[in-house]
Amino acid sequence: MKTLEKLISPKSDYYIYSPSRMAKDMLLYPLQCGIFYYEPGYSLKRDSFDSFLILYLQKGEMKLELPEHTLCVKAGQFALMDCYHSHAYSTADGCSCLWCHFDGITAKPFYENITARLGNVFSLPDSCQALPGLKTILKIFQEGETVREPLLSKILNDILTELLLFVPVRTGSHRYKGIAEETMTYINEYFAKDLDIPFLANRAGLSQAHFIRCFRRETGLTPHEYLLNTRIATAKYLLKNTDLAVKDICYQTGFSSESVFCSSFKTKVGMTPSQYRIQ
Repeated sequence: MKTLEKLISPKSDYYIYSPSRMAKDMLLYPLQCGIFYYEPGYSLKRDSFDSFLILYLQKGEMKLELPEHTLCVKAGQFALMDCYHSHAYSTADGCSCLWCHFDGITAKPFYENITARLGNVFSLPDSCQALPGLKTILKIFQEGETVREPLLSKILNDILTELLLFVPVRTGSHRYKGIAEETMTYINEYFAKDLDIPFLANRAGLSQAHFIRCFRRETGLTPHEYLLNTRIATAKYLLKNTDLAVKDICYQTGFSSESVFCSSFKTKVGMTPSQYRIQ
C-alpha cells in the first residue's frame, strides 16, 4: 500500500494485517509493517496506538519522544517502543527506516525485559538476525505469500529473543547484565550447599546491595527468592517421585533444619510437605 501521509516519499510501502482469534490468544503477530522514506520536517505525535513498534533506521536521524525521555536514533540503530503510551517521532533532515508494529500475548513482557537491558534505542552486531527478520516479515507481505501466523510469530519471537539475549559491552564499566544468568546457573547446580547472599555477592564481585539490585532488575526476584524457589521446586519433585523421608529431603535441598523446611514449604505451597506428598 502507498501512504497518503504528508512528508513521506511515494516510494514508501506498508501493509496492514488483522490477526485471527487464535493468533491473539497464543501468538505474537504483526499489525502493520513497512519501509518508509521520511522527508525533512516530518513529525508524528500520538496519545496511543495499540501496539509495540520495532524499527531499524537505515539512513539519517530520528528523534523519539517517549513519556520518560527524548532519544535520538541514528543510522544503523534499532528502536523499540510501547505505543500504548504517548509517543512522538520526527526527523529534521529526513531519514528512512524499516518498521513493524506488533502485539501478542508475550509482547509486553518481551518489551519490558528488553528495554530494561538495552533501553529503547540500541545498536546490535552485524551478525544479529533482527534486521533479516524484519526484512523477512515485510517480504512475506510484499510478495503476497500465504500468511502463516505461526511462522510470523516465530520470526517475531526469534527477533525479540535475540534482543533479550544480547549483552552490550559497556566501555569502562562492569558487564553487570550477565551476572543474574550466571548466578542462576550456579544456584541451580549448588542449591543444596550452604549458600547465602554475602557469598553469592562476593562471588559476583559486587556489594550485597548492588548484587541484589542487579539480580532483581534482571529476574524480578531477589537472589534469596530465586534460591528458595529452586529448593522448593526440587523438594516437590522428590516428594512426588521418591520415597525419601521428609527430613532427608530437607537436607538434600539445602535447608538448615526440618522445621525451617516445613515452614518455608507451607508458606510457598500452602500445605506441609507431607500433605503435598499424598494429595
